[in-house]
Amino acid sequence: MLQAVQQAMLKMDSSMTLIGADMNPNCIGRYFVHEFWEMPSLKDVAIEEFILVCKKKNIRFIIPTRDGELFYFAFHRRLFEEHGISVMVSEPEAIKACLDKLRFYKVLTENGFPAIPTSLSAQELKCNNYVVKERYGAGARSIGINLSSEEAVLHAKKLEDPIFQPFIQGIEISVDLYITRTGDVKGVVARTRDNVVNGESQVTTTIKNEKLERMCGDIAKCLKLYGHVVMQVIMDNKGDFHIIECNSRFGGASTLSIEVGLDSFYWFFLESQGKNLDDYPFIRSTTEKRQIRYPTNLIIDIGEEEV
Repeated sequence: MLQAVQQAMLKMDSSMTLIGADMNPNCIGRYFVHEFWEMPSLKDVAIEEFILVCKKKNIRFIIPTRDGELFYFAFHRRLFEEHGISVMVSEPEAIKACLDKLRFYKVLTENGFPAIPTSLSAQELKCNNYVVKERYGAGARSIGINLSSEEAVLHAKKLEDPIFQPFIQGIEISVDLYITRTGDVKGVVARTRDNVVNGESQVTTTIKNEKLERMCGDIAKCLKLYGHVVMQVIMDNKGDFHIIECNSRFGGASTLSIEVGLDSFYWFFLESQGKNLDDYPFIRSTTEKRQIRYPTNLIIDIGEEEV
């Protein structure tokens, strides 16, 4: 993702600097940015102080990358903009709808979309097998898959705020979208999740499915989302879609969608500077692509003072 951001920066202005911020001074990402800011917890920093640091570092753009920080930036998005800082994040109500899976289900079903049934009680669902997960935040955290009724109830006791969904056999699909500031869907790319490790696609392959792409675009507009978002879908053996959840941020394997033309970071920079995105069309690759994520090595020189 950091490499994709830097590629977009080069298209805008080769003098731009990428600053990574994290509470953990040992996070791996610090080695892939121009400057690293070991920042305090967002709970411990006043927004005025945060903005002051941004001004000192000449930060004009912010791209949140964690579910846990989305609402903070959404809540303060307008204040950031008043100080000339653009944040790639949706409005608070949209973030709330995506972070709360029960709320997400209710909003989608009320608007006629095929959201997967979601309940606080296993007994309310008519199914043979269940998926049990946390109601808020990342869906892969402590998830239980393909559980019997008894197993589902036991697994739920291990979670803070469990919700229940039916287990549906099918193809897992992620759908990346970029929604403009005016609420238009700039582009959509669907990709199968061929091998999933810890909730992220280790192997993912782009596909074309106009019906799915159109539906996810309609959902994004219904929720009034903005920026890059990722929807998780299951397509069953009948070809029917079941919307699982929406991550209102850039996803772990979303870089593949950039490779086929969904230029989200570049579009974000352009919009933030008042450019009309109609002049920068979404040109999707005519060939499908597959992405394999794997560990590799980075070797750097260090000074004597670092030893």
